Amino acid sequence: MKSVASWPSVDWMRALLIQFFATTLYSMTAEVIHQVEEALDEDEKEMLLFLCRDIAADVTPLNVRDLLDILRERGMLSVMHLAELLYRVRRFDLLKRILKIDRMTMEAHLLRHPHLISDYRVLMTEIGEDLDKTDMSSLLFLMRDYMGRSKIAKDKSFLDLVMELEKLNLVAPDQLDLLEKCLKNIHRIDLKTKIQKYKQSAQGAGTSYISALQASLPNLSLKDPSHNLRLQNGRSKEQRLMVKQLNVQREPVKTSIQESETFLPRHIPEERYRMQSKPLGICLIIDCIGNDTEVLQDTFTSLGYDVQICLYPSMSHLIQILRQVAHKPQHQDYDSFVCVLVSRGGSQSMFGVDQTHSGFPLDQIRRMFMGDACPSLLGKPKLFFIQNYVVSDSLPEDSSILEVDGPAVNNVDSKARQPGPCTVHREADFFWSLCKADVSLLERPSSSPSLYLKCLSEILRKERRRPLLELHLELNDSVYDWNTRVSLKERYYVGLQHTLRKKLILSCK
Repeated sequence: MKSVASWPSVDWMRALLIQFFATTLYSMTAEVIHQVEEALDEDEKEMLLFLCRDIAADVTPLNVRDLLDILRERGMLSVMHLAELLYRVRRFDLLKRILKIDRMTMEAHLLRHPHLISDYRVLMTEIGEDLDKTDMSSLLFLMRDYMGRSKIAKDKSFLDLVMELEKLNLVAPDQLDLLEKCLKNIHRIDLKTKIQKYKQSAQGAGTSYISALQASLPNLSLKDPSHNLRLQNGRSKEQRLMVKQLNVQREPVKTSIQESETFLPRHIPEERYRMQSKPLGICLIIDCIGNDTEVLQDTFTSLGYDVQICLYPSMSHLIQILRQVAHKPQHQDYDSFVCVLVSRGGSQSMFGVDQTHSGFPLDQIRRMFMGDACPSLLGKPKLFFIQNYVVSDSLPEDSSILEVDGPAVNNVDSKARQPGPCTVHREADFFWSLCKADVSLLERPSSSPSLYLKCLSEILRKERRRPLLELHLELNDSVYDWNTRVSLKERYYVGLQHTLRKKLILSCK
């Protein structure tokens, strides 16, 4: 039973009730509609009109104000319905300022109630947001075979294109094969996959639009393991397919204007991390084995990183190098940081070439680059790829090590200590990929490169335009396939922990 001290305070409960009644009883007026319409830009208005095509199919509103007024007259525009529309066009600032509803409250409401907007409309707007000008140009060109040249205007948006295709019965909620095919032809496999996941979720969906919410809500937790996504190396193909579906459904939400609020211990990705600096950042490769350095150097150099290599360090030298790099002033000019560690070690520690030391805890390496210890990397992605050949600890006989989408640090003893108004937690923005293998792999007459690092390099070189989390899923699949064909001593065990708050794509192009 919880202690009294752990119960919510009376003041907190009172504030929650006040917010609930204020939200529920808030009357929809012409003034509110006018404020919303005036604050939206043209792209957001286009998106809102598109989202509402199904619920106002018998009218052709001239503008957003007319649409909202018609819905109000028909009793179809409650405060929460308008809040859902603002949520879908990513105007969280208007949600809070005009309707007095914060984003967390809105997300909780959508989890428990049927939605005004269909999964299909949400999917189309999300695809449109992810297409750049080059993608749209290619997509419009491919559609000439189905729509004719006269129907295609170069300045059409994706939502304009979808509406034209709907008129020709070429696209509908249950008819997306053409769009899926064209996205594949322009090499947007990520968006093709998104459509596939929508199809699969729609087959089992009821009348409420919960699957659309799952497709658009972010990962929710920095500290709460109940929201974690676990991926097992030993799972079946069918289980891995289900996990991939969940991962795609939990893609980050894009925002027009970021909310300003104090740090909350939850994971709310927003937009993409900035990856435009040249170089993208420092990539530190510490290799105590020597089988993978050249490939890793080529991979991260091609991605745009300043690669710095430390070969065969002793334990004291390894620690010194990490500390020196953590304090480099160049980080303030770069958009990210990468560290690749290859070494013998314990289950949670690594050795240098001198194995007389008991090992340096991996958790301490991570702490060197947290926001309070390395403020120049605060708010920027910090990526760690670790190949650890375990010496002292025995690996599990089954593939029980989990890849966890959630807490990257177990200790919750400190909050960020940052000057000024910064609200980013010191433990945020970490991507921690740890692969363990038996040290006997290195004791053979001719030891080969790490399968994990080999697959990582291949995926990063070929698929740099895709989000890193998706690429790691494929990496996990490659490791699983390998493990099904070899003995226990030859297997690799991959685990992922991350606290990324935004979509991360390792490409500056």
